[in-house]
Amino acid sequence: MGPLEKYTVLDLTIARAGPTACRLMADWGANVIRIEPPVAPGSSSREVSGGRHNPDSQNLHRNKRGITINLKSAEGHALFMKLAARADVIIENFRKDVKHRLKVDYDSVRAVNPAIIYASISGFGQEGPYSERPGVDQITQGTSGLMSITGEPGRGPMRVGVAISDTSAGMFLGQGILLALLHREATGEGQWVHTSLLEAMLCKIDFQGARYTMQGDVPGQEGNNHPTASPMGVFDAADGKINLAASSDKMFISFCKKMGATHIAQDERFASPGKRAKYRQELWALMNEVTSRVPTQELVEQLNDAGCPCGPIYDIGQAFEDPQAQFLGMARPVRHDTLGEYKLIRSPINLSSFPHAERFRRAGPELGEHTDEVLAEAGLSDAEIMQLREAGAV
Repeated sequence: MGPLEKYTVLDLTIARAGPTACRLMADWGANVIRIEPPVAPGSSSREVSGGRHNPDSQNLHRNKRGITINLKSAEGHALFMKLAARADVIIENFRKDVKHRLKVDYDSVRAVNPAIIYASISGFGQEGPYSERPGVDQITQGTSGLMSITGEPGRGPMRVGVAISDTSAGMFLGQGILLALLHREATGEGQWVHTSLLEAMLCKIDFQGARYTMQGDVPGQEGNNHPTASPMGVFDAADGKINLAASSDKMFISFCKKMGATHIAQDERFASPGKRAKYRQELWALMNEVTSRVPTQELVEQLNDAGCPCGPIYDIGQAFEDPQAQFLGMARPVRHDTLGEYKLIRSPINLSSFPHAERFRRAGPELGEHTDEVLAEAGLSDAEIMQLREAGAV
């Protein structure tokens, strides 16, 4: 099953950031139980990702079981607390006022389970002037400064093409949960683990952020060029474009020799990394004259052989069909009762003691698909489960 198989996780999350953390736990064997509100007959279920059967939802919620609990009802709240008392981890991304109103906040849960690892994601942090604001990926990309360094100079701010603050916050929360579990193994103590989209992105900005915190430097947009290293960026090939990195002295000289362009290496303007950065535009123009005469595949093979990292620029389909991606087996199959067989994207983590399964254990669950099963495991009788259904608690 995996290294986390002894842990039970209650998943109260919606959208993307929280489910990303839950997915990490589920992929490595944890018993992840997705809790959603029940839906009245004739109503449609709430699915923020756009539909329970779409690729986004299935990729986020694979390997989980799904139950329904009406946390607003007394019976539903009592049932949740019964499950929380037996759980190892609870993951939520409610707004602060919501979880306190529902009485599923950390202090409420800790009262019934002092060893609980309670994990939270918010947009801007649990406290502070923006803590009450709703937070989504696009807003955080702007607030964190990421959009100001993305895109071409003079073209205005540009959004990164993936939900990077959502997925980053989810991954960081997953790491925090594992740290808290290690601490609990040693001490028996539970704790509250939390992060936010803003904290995740201020961290992910990394060395551009450190340029500001150390030196007061505010980086700008560099387009496809590396912010500091040169030459490193996008160049023309005879049949398209390539990514090329030749920023060290050794790689730069190797590039020039391999491409028969010793005149570039001998140009005093490009004699050091600092000079190559200063005269970046002039260097790019000369190198582009050389690379634009050679087909992509030939450039990739020749320059990698010469020790210069070089690669094609794929669309998504080409990326997954590339021989290396195929060898790594990043897409694995799963079976859904309604949708049939399809593939989802496996975890990028590789553990020698736990090789990746050939297929996912479960597709994303239907609304309340495993309610009876999970409640029976918690010790409820058929009659008790029926009473909860009649009360609208599940």
